[in-house]
Amino acid sequence: MSTVSTEPLATTEPQPSPRSAITSPARAWGAYAVGIVLLVLLLLLVQGKDYWLNIVTLAFLFAAAASAWNIIGGFGGQLSFGHGVFFAVGAYSVAILYGKHGISPWLCLLIGIPVAMAVAAITSAPIFRLRGPFFSMATLALNQVALVLAVYFASFTGGAQGVAMPFKPSTANLTFVNRVNYGIVSLVLLAIVVAVALWVSRSRLGYALRAVREDDQSAAAAGFGIFRTKMTGMLLSGALTSVAGGLYAVYIHYVDPESVLNLGDVGVRFVLIALLGGIGTVSGPVVGALVLIPLVYQLQGLLAGARPGVNLAVVGLLIVLIPLAFRGGIVGSVTKAWGAMQRRRAR
Repeated sequence: MSTVSTEPLATTEPQPSPRSAITSPARAWGAYAVGIVLLVLLLLLVQGKDYWLNIVTLAFLFAAAASAWNIIGGFGGQLSFGHGVFFAVGAYSVAILYGKHGISPWLCLLIGIPVAMAVAAITSAPIFRLRGPFFSMATLALNQVALVLAVYFASFTGGAQGVAMPFKPSTANLTFVNRVNYGIVSLVLLAIVVAVALWVSRSRLGYALRAVREDDQSAAAAGFGIFRTKMTGMLLSGALTSVAGGLYAVYIHYVDPESVLNLGDVGVRFVLIALLGGIGTVSGPVVGALVLIPLVYQLQGLLAGARPGVNLAVVGLLIVLIPLAFRGGIVGSVTKAWGAMQRRRAR
């Protein structure tokens, strides 16, 4: 399903010259810099337009979460529907520690990282024994178990009523009157997560994840530890997802089980964003979020008078049709078309 080609583990072909080896990373990071500049321009474009500013801010947050998911789901091929759990860990870390105990949200974000990594380690150890759809079903069940636990332990999580956070505007509290600041913070997070994803994609870990995705037995024969590779990818992915969840909690100033553990609105959405944009590509989740999030909100407005659920049905239909039209996601299809055009010009 991924559009990212796997480099051979062993090859007798001539290795690239030092010049090309330097140029390739330079181009990759240059493209990253251009992409960030374009996102900054997009944020400036919607400044002062509250409706679109809200959509762009949410798109940045979900792009960051989907990029984090893509490390294990795209590069590693582990199709997880349970990343909403890590998202919820980050959100509840901020909501409970800041909302109930007044601890700085900045510190809460940091606290949520090791908690999410611990949850990832405990839950992933047994389910990594499963493969394919069985792994995906196990992660889906994990999300639903977390949803039940969040409701059950009401004294800790606030139960179905959730946890509200005080509105005390200041940079120290990550709370702002000018909502464009939330967009800036979300963009900074997105830039960090994409940079990590780009680094991973070019590192030994990235090659190991792709090798495990393509053929774990061959990867093991080549010297990659299958369990260690998967676990490292999951820990990194879960940690970054928790930060996105924490910033989401700060942005909406309220956390309840449905807002952070709803399968359709959170866990599955990460997967859909990556699939739409181009699973396994660095830029795919960003493109997917910038398409899907505005689409969802626009359809909610256009179909507000229709029967409940019609907008979701339309979004679902579009999500099915778009990948059929753009096999490999939007990024993969555009890359393939560009390559074909370049080959035709070279003839």
